[in-house]
Amino acid sequence: MTNDPTQTLAPDSLGPTVTVGEILVEIVASKAGAGFREPIEFIGPFPSGAPAIFIDQCARMGGAAAIVGAVGDDDFGVVNTERLKRDGVDISAIAVSSDFPTGSAFVRYRKDGSRDFVYNIAKSAAARLEWTREVEALITRCGHIHVMGTVFASPAAWAITEHAIAVIKARGGTMSLDPNLRKELLTHGQTEEKFAALVDKADLLLPSGEELFLAAGVDTEQPAIKALFNHGVKEIAIKRGKDGSSAYHRSGAHAQCPGFLVDETDPTGAGDCFGGAYVACRRLGMPIERALEFGNAAGARNVTRLGPMEGAGTRAELEDFIARTARRS
Repeated sequence: MTNDPTQTLAPDSLGPTVTVGEILVEIVASKAGAGFREPIEFIGPFPSGAPAIFIDQCARMGGAAAIVGAVGDDDFGVVNTERLKRDGVDISAIAVSSDFPTGSAFVRYRKDGSRDFVYNIAKSAAARLEWTREVEALITRCGHIHVMGTVFASPAAWAITEHAIAVIKARGGTMSLDPNLRKELLTHGQTEEKFAALVDKADLLLPSGEELFLAAGVDTEQPAIKALFNHGVKEIAIKRGKDGSSAYHRSGAHAQCPGFLVDETDPTGAGDCFGGAYVACRRLGMPIERALEFGNAAGARNVTRLGPMEGAGTRAELEDFIARTARRS
């Protein structure tokens, strides 16, 4: 373990980073348009699901990585499990359902860059998560858990996540939280209370946009950061899209990193790739500044490829990307 006081997360040697949640295929319309109400051409299937994108990038960065999820006993499930396994993710806790298909998302881009989605998650294997012997065996050896806001949409994923946090924290592990949450969702059921409880347990917070203010209950940046540190959060990495990122540590350390200049092909998964790279870097002992640089590079490289995790890069690929890509001034 490093003596650096800004090293917030449990070291990679304690055990893998694990995440819990939906594993999907994404099928993308080949042309921009207004929706799905007429026959159109598609490209795919691509492996997808925010937790899967995150953990794939974490593994490709060189971090120990694992996921708890479920897929159907179908080709779409194989697309995901083979990709994750190839990239170094522990897939021992991915269940394969013979009764429900792999979750899916059909995506069409509008001409203004916004997106239309048709999902099948709730009626798919993605929503059929259970605490099995395989899940328990994995969680008891993990050193860090990364929680994504999509967990609030699945009671089964929430139950596993809540239990896993307790187990991992009890063995000296840590937790990061990517809110990935809209204000409207906080009024659904017990989401607001669950979200507040997660913030209180988080060692690292990875917000973007309004999520910082939702987490803090304060609507300006520096007071929000101070409020979160007072709640027990140790580190905050703010994703700013094309403008890069910033990180703050409760020790007073902070860093800014400009975004990279790239031509965007597909923005899906950029924030998840940032998170996967950043968490892996911090657990591997890298300083905040270097973790931000790799996080920015992972997000920027990913948007240059069609498909939500097709641009996820290895450490060598991201180092090459950093060396050859101009940054915003």
